[in-house]
Amino acid sequence: MLRVAVVGSGPSGCYTAQSLVERHPGVRVDVLDRLPAPFGLVRYGVAPDHEKIKSLQGSLRTVLEHDRVRFLGGVGVGGPDGVPVERLRELYHAVVYCVGAAAGRPLGIPGEELPGSWSASEFVSWYSAHPDAADEGFLRDVRSAVVVGVGNVAVDVTRMLMRGAAELHGTDMPQAALEVLTGGGVGEVLMAGRRGATQARFTTKELRELGRLPGVGVSVDPAELALDPGFADLSALPAAQRRNAEVLRDWAAVSPPDTDRTIRLRFFLRPVEVLEADGRVGGVRFERTEPDGRGGVRGAGVFEDVPAQLVLRSVGYLGRPPEGLPSDPVTGMVPHLAGRVLSDGVPVPGEYVAGWIKRGPTGVIGSNRSCAKETVTSLLEDAPALQSRAVPEDPLPGLRAAGADPVAWPGWLAIERAEAELGASLGRNRVKLSDWDALWAAARSQ
Repeated sequence: MLRVAVVGSGPSGCYTAQSLVERHPGVRVDVLDRLPAPFGLVRYGVAPDHEKIKSLQGSLRTVLEHDRVRFLGGVGVGGPDGVPVERLRELYHAVVYCVGAAAGRPLGIPGEELPGSWSASEFVSWYSAHPDAADEGFLRDVRSAVVVGVGNVAVDVTRMLMRGAAELHGTDMPQAALEVLTGGGVGEVLMAGRRGATQARFTTKELRELGRLPGVGVSVDPAELALDPGFADLSALPAAQRRNAEVLRDWAAVSPPDTDRTIRLRFFLRPVEVLEADGRVGGVRFERTEPDGRGGVRGAGVFEDVPAQLVLRSVGYLGRPPEGLPSDPVTGMVPHLAGRVLSDGVPVPGEYVAGWIKRGPTGVIGSNRSCAKETVTSLLEDAPALQSRAVPEDPLPGLRAAGADPVAWPGWLAIERAEAELGASLGRNRVKLSDWDALWAAARSQ
């Protein structure tokens, strides 16, 4: 029997477990997660109003209910409170780390540490009910916000800031976040990119959603589109970029409707300082950029101050692998060869990676499937050598001896029931539990 631990129960972890049981009839897989709830990014990263994407939990659920797969939530790995990496290697023939890359990349500019300046991932975690994300007063006294970045996460947080109660009431968003977000205080969101519109990374589907928000106008400056060399001939652009450019061109061609709330999409603006007012964020100083003729941009030496009480940066992610794994000091990614963890360029026997911690924060959810398959192929090639080492018949007692208190699948089902009951009591559909105590209490109520 081949015993494998998969650390992380998001898409990459579930696809890794699925590939293992499909390709090896004698494998037993334990899917470990620090949280007592599974599904990772799909539960805690996908926007609450994107029900179609969130429905992917159904297929991930099928994996975790497989008779040779065991979900063990509430099991941290590495760090002072987690099971040491070295101990996992003693309990399993192989360990696959699928821990993502959730830390927001900093801007590296003065004032970024001011109250009211956050990574978009921190904001997403709050309204997605991640138990690590307490309400930090994100929207207290906020009238206008700046979102730095022009990818899909930037679009998500912009949309959530502008959504109304009617659109969010049917989601699984925590009640407290729902009430804060729909309180009506934010009247304007500026979403800014340092390069041109044709280089933005949002998808057309996400972009168009901004124009469909009830009571919200979208403003695009035609002069900023004209600066973009790609707009000289839209037909020469790849299809995805052309569709984005067409949407933006159509918005720029008309005056935004007279509404109480506005989204301003700006380009060729680079943040150089977060400005202070009364001890917290008061605005952002941008430098105008211009094409440098080589596909990049350069500073134009012209500056613009934009008032704001909230700044959300969405400029990429950093990996944070468990303590004990090698990692790149800049990106946080784990070095690997076809999924085999490398230490000083040499594969570490029995240690593997898949997902964003392996390849960086790129691709869509489905990209994790092929990534997992590559890693599993390497693992199965190594399996004969890995199985020559004796491991416990059941690793569960060893996990408990290392300080873990695992939540098995029935505990997760109890959390689901508690969330359904909470939603019913509020006159809503299912509402997610958003703090550790509530999750643990529900898991132990089975």
